Amino acid sequence: PAYGRQRVLIRILFAAVGVAVWVDSEEQMHAVTAISGSGPAYYHLFSEALAEAGVRLGLPAELSAALAAQTALGAATLQCEPGAEFDQLRHAVTSPNGTTAAAIGVFESAQALRQLMADATEAARHRSIELSQAQ
Repeated sequence: PAYGRQRVLIRILFAAVGVAVWVDSEEQMHAVTAISGSGPAYYHLFSEALAEAGVRLGLPAELSAALAAQTALGAATLQCEPGAEFDQLRHAVTSPNGTTAAAIGVFESAQALRQLMADATEAARHRSIELSQAQ
């Protein structure tokens, strides 16, 4: 059907700049906006905070920013590999009782990072709904 050909054409067009995905309903676009549309800013904020932490630990700002950026790039590259599972990637680089485990323990304390992310993405989704109704 023509509908299938349109999807193929759209997928080809979007492949030039990223990945095209399909959702089951218009309502899901608000969640897509909260995760993918706003998501790059979340990663930039995390990288900004990581670089600032490096400075607090005594690294020069330029070096700390470069380390944060290259770390994000390496992690994102692994995440994009076929079959990659985020929890398995995290466990693969977390030695029991090591330095990474100590930091992850802080992030996971009372599910703090996960709850913060859930709250933040819900705020973005809610704002997307508001903006769509204002038209």
